[in-house]
Parts: sequence; C-alpha cells; structure tokens
Amino acid sequence: MGSAMNATLDPSQFLLRRLHSLLGLLPIGAFLTFHLWENSQSRFGAEHYNTRVVATLQEMNYLVFVELFVIALPLLFHAAYGLAITGQMRAELSRYPYARNRFYWLQRISGVGILVFLLLHVGTTRLQGLWQPAVRDDLYGHMQGMLSDPLVFGFYALGLLLSVFHLANGLSTMAIVWGLTTSARAQRLFGYVCTALGLVLGAIGIHGLLGFLP
Repeated sequence: MGSAMNATLDPSQFLLRRLHSLLGLLPIGAFLTFHLWENSQSRFGAEHYNTRVVATLQEMNYLVFVELFVIALPLLFHAAYGLAITGQMRAELSRYPYARNRFYWLQRISGVGILVFLLLHVGTTRLQGLWQPAVRDDLYGHMQGMLSDPLVFGFYALGLLLSVFHLANGLSTMAIVWGLTTSARAQRLFGYVCTALGLVLGAIGIHGLLGFLP
C-alpha cells in the first residue's frame, strides 16, 4: 500500500513524507524512549528523581537549543504534516477492510490524541515550570499531585499508550515504505518485533507513572 501511494505523489510530497517518516523515528521516537526511561526512575523516590534526573537535565549544555531544534521543531513538523495527511485521506474502512488499512487509520487517530496530550503535558510541566520555580524544583511532587487524581492518571496512561502505539506501528509502516521489509513474511516478523517493542515501552511508561503515586 505504501509503494502504490508513493507512486502517486509528486517529488516534493514524496520527500516531505519521507522526512515526516524519518523524524518520527529520529529524533522523536528516540526522545520518547529516553523520556519513558528517565520517568521510570520515579520509582526511586522524590530526591533521586529531582536531583539525579531533573536537575541533571536542567544543567545540560545547550538545553534550550536541544529542546527547540532537536525536539520541538521536528515534533511540530511531524504533527502538522501528519494532520495534513489525515485531512487529505478518506477512511473507507468498509470498502477496504484490511488490517493494514485499519492500522493506518489508528495511526492517524492516535496522532491527534497524542497532540492533545502533549499540549496539556508540556503546558503543565515544562512551561508551567518556567514561571513557577516550585514546579521546576520539585517536579516529582508536582507530578505526584496531578497523578493522584484518577482522571488525570487515566489521561496520562492513555496518552502514553497512544504514543507507544504510534511509535511501534509507525516503525512497522516505515520499514514497508522504505523498502526494508518487502515480503509478507518479513513484514509479519518485523511486526512482531515492533509489537514487542511497544509492549516493553508501554510497561516501562506505566511503571513510571505508578512510581509517582504516594
């Protein structure tokens, strides 16, 4: 499906889609993996998390440059172009009831959900910490206070799982589009690998959320 779709694109659209796909892996997918790992250290308690994780990152050289040009701008392009793709496509799930078509639309839907989640997450953590030093100095306590609300915890768990699904499914699709898995067997086997990756990252992420609870 990816090859046939690419054949109908003009060169500029083809390059934009390849860039969109590549940025989803590097740096966005890599950052998601790192972010889940660092948040999993919440299980060691407030002092460890605030001093060994948050403070270490805040003291990193060129932090603002990294946040803006390595994370924010690639993420903004990936989200904006993904929304543009979603707006141009028609689902037609009843006409094309194939698993790959369903996963394609789950990818688009999850992307919209992730965008809403990120706006709220970044707004209530990174941005709020800019004008409220107490949030920056005790991010563990801030997260614990928010996640103690079952609705907020459920929202975070959903956003996390959508993000992990989006990465794992996107990686599987990327391998097809880039011609890395050309046979049905290769696509099936790599799909298992991506599923396993998603399950591991999902478990790490949920473990990290639970570590914030009192």
